[in-house]
Parts: sequence; C-alpha cells; structure tokens
Amino acid sequence: MYFDFLCPFAWRGVELADVLRRERGLPFRLRHYSLLQGNHPENPDRKAPTWWLHEQPAEGGNAAQQASLRAFLAAQAAARQGEGAAWAFTLALFRAKHERQSELDEQTVRVAAREAGLDLTRFEDDLADDRTLREALAAELRDAAALGVFGTPTFVLPDGNAAYLRFSGLIREAQAAQALWNLYGEVLHSGAGIETIKRPR
Repeated sequence: MYFDFLCPFAWRGVELADVLRRERGLPFRLRHYSLLQGNHPENPDRKAPTWWLHEQPAEGGNAAQQASLRAFLAAQAAARQGEGAAWAFTLALFRAKHERQSELDEQTVRVAAREAGLDLTRFEDDLADDRTLREALAAELRDAAALGVFGTPTFVLPDGNAAYLRFSGLIREAQAAQALWNLYGEVLHSGAGIETIKRPR
C-alpha cells in the first residue's frame, strides 16, 4: 500500500488496512509515495521523475515539502524497530495530522513516536542516520514511479493488479472493512476494465 502522510484519503486507507491486518490477517505492507514529487512541475512523466523528494534538503523549500520529507524519514526510522513499530508510528502520525490537525513538525513526530511505544533513544539514533533513511525512501519512490503510482492510497495486489482507491469515510470496523476490500478486489478482477468511478457532488 502506497501512501503519503499529507493525504487524508491515504490516512483512511491505512486505517482500513490496519483493521484488515489485525482482524483478518491480511498481509499489507506500508510503502511511501510522495504526492509532491508526483505532481512536481519538473516531473511531467511520473514514471521518469527528475525531481525526487529524497534528494531535497531538510531545510528550505516550501513547508509541505519539509513536512513530507520529515514524516517519510521518521517513518523509515520507526520501521527499523520492526513491522509492528512501523504500523504503530504511521497510524500515530496520521492521526496527529488528520484527527488533531497537528503540523508535521519535529514535535509531532516525537509525540507520535512516544504514542507508538517506540524505543525513543533508538529512534533518535536512527533519525540521525539521514543518508541510510534517504536511501530507503529512494527505493520506495523508485518502485512507485516504476509502477506508475499517481495518488494515495494505491493498493497493489499480489497478482500485480493495482489501483488508487479514494475512501469517502473512515472505516475502523472489521466487517465493513472486509466488505469494502472484497469489493475492491472484485472490481480489479472483474475483467470490466473499470478505470475510474467518480461520484458527482
């Protein structure tokens, strides 16, 4: 599952995936995709970017760029403590951003790390390993570009089918999450060739 911390739809997707992972045992994996990179004017072809988020300085640029890079690198640091830690941190940071309307600043990152139950000393040490964190982020961004990801959340099924699915609401109940996930798979495998479903407002 590709996501961006800036995106409220990605937050809903991560919450859905977490329910299905915990309650139904579905093996979701967290992967990062930068909407800023995908929509950057220097990247008219998302599959062949020339502007990469992981190459940008930590300071400078616009506030969204700084926040996005900070969140992605912190998530890479959290993932060094295991898959459970990665999920706990990702959910804590998403909830801080989209439920509590917190900025993705250093304080919010550290509060999320504490809420996720991370080893905070190790987390700080891992955050200091900027080069390795950027390399890990770069690998995920390259994979997303090769796949042609353009929005978040994008789910990739084991058979290679992939699609962006924009959720209208937050689902944290297992039965509703499973029903939506089943429908997603049915649409992708139906042979109908459905590319877009968009409701009028």
